[in-house]
Formats: sequence, C-alpha cells, structure tokens
Amino acid sequence: MQIDIWPGAVPDAAPTQQPESVVAAAGHGGWAQVNDVSNPTMTVYSPKGLNTGAAVIVFPGGGFRVLAIDLEGTEICDWLTSRGITCVLLKYRVPGGNDYWDEKCRCRIFPKIPLALQDAQRTIKLVRSKVTELNLNPRKIGVIGFSAGGYLVAQTSNIVASAYAPVDAVDKLSSRPDFAIALYPGHLCRAGALEPSIRVTKDTPPTFLLQAWDDPVDPICNSTLYARALNQAGVPAEVHLFAKGGRAFGLREKDHPLAAWPSLVENWLKETGVL
Repeated sequence: MQIDIWPGAVPDAAPTQQPESVVAAAGHGGWAQVNDVSNPTMTVYSPKGLNTGAAVIVFPGGGFRVLAIDLEGTEICDWLTSRGITCVLLKYRVPGGNDYWDEKCRCRIFPKIPLALQDAQRTIKLVRSKVTELNLNPRKIGVIGFSAGGYLVAQTSNIVASAYAPVDAVDKLSSRPDFAIALYPGHLCRAGALEPSIRVTKDTPPTFLLQAWDDPVDPICNSTLYARALNQAGVPAEVHLFAKGGRAFGLREKDHPLAAWPSLVENWLKETGVL
C-alpha cells in the first residue's frame, strides 16, 4: 500500500532536474537507485504471520542525492515483516541539485530547507494516525536508517519542532519515534564534533548504533560521538563497532561477522520490550 504523505501540495517544493527514475547501480551485487524524487511516498508492508504491534519506518541511504531503495529499503522490510513487524518504507525527497556535498570545500553542507526531515517527520505522524487501521501499538513506532537515513534517525529522534507548517490534524501528533536504529550513519561527525543541530536530551528514544571501523565514506566518529551524547543524556543505547565491513552492506554480507546485525537488533528490541 503506497500513500502520498502530503494531502495536497508538497511543502517547499523544489524543482527536479529530471523526472523521477530508477536505475541499476553497481556494487553490492547491484542495487536499485532512485533519482530525482519530488513526490514523497510511504509504502506499508504488513507483517507476515503474528502481528507484534510494532512498526518500523525505514529511511534508505544515498547521500541525500539518491535512494538505495532495495538494498536499504525493500530488503529491510522483507526482514522486518518476517519478524511480525509492520514496515513502512519512506521514499523521501532527493530532488536533483539538492546535494549535501560541496566540492569547493570538500565538505558536507546542509540545505536551508530540510526537505528529507520534513518528509520523515510527516511520515512518523502519519503512521501514528493509522495505529488502529494498521493494528499497531502507539508506543512501539520506531525508525531505522542507513547512512544518510541514519542521520534522519538522529534528526527525528532529537528535533521535535516541526520542520514545516501544519497541513492537517495529523500534524498535531508527535514525530519523535519510540525507538531508533541507525546503521553506518553519516553527517553527524563534523570537524570532530557532533553536528550542532543534534541536541540529545533525556527524551531522545533508546537507540541502537552499528558501524564498521573501516567505513571509507562515513568515519566511525559518526557513531561514537552520537553514542557519547546519548550516554551523557542518560539515554539507553546499544553500540556495535565492527573492525571490518565497509559500508552500505545492508543484509547482503552473508559470510561476514557483521551479517549478525539483524539478530543483534532483534535481541535489542526484545530487551527494550518492543518485541
């Protein structure tokens, strides 16, 4: 079930350079790359077998330039639904030209209007508005994100002020997730310090972090700095740092020690009372 997350005009709509498209990308056995998303949607995947009442909203990665829609999206939903969890896959906006990388300074920058955060906040609120329809426990709505999606996990966990003007009654609901899972998050580590817009408090949800030490794109400080902030705020967290593994591995590294990460997440969800 695919749903437009905005009931009318998309707020702060940015023009795309090209129509939305899906192309085959190289690496990790090939993956589906979605380009130029201007109309964000969420797709609901119902649990297989027993419904635990938990829901997880998935934020794929892609550097806020593209979306790894299968590697870090539909394949994640296949795993979650097999565990009795409702999965909601967000296709957030990545309009052409809205890049987070500045070639002049060789650094990551952030646009003045956080389009992806708007879409993420709206989706969490929408899922909350559908707890009866989807047979969900309203206190068990979490998020999982990969790379850039991991940054969205940190944003939604800590930025509760709406990034857009309310459009309907749904926007009266909270956009803060009840639990959060970030795998190889990016954008959090800036010049050796935590990105200043991420202000962790005691209200930040319990968080699971996982990253490989040899990640060639997003250094390990993205996880360690965030973990330190969680600890200082008294937020319960579980952190796994693998010596090797690279990045963007999703569920495909079957013969590597980090292939155990789904089991680690499931055990954590049980310990925190989500499952």
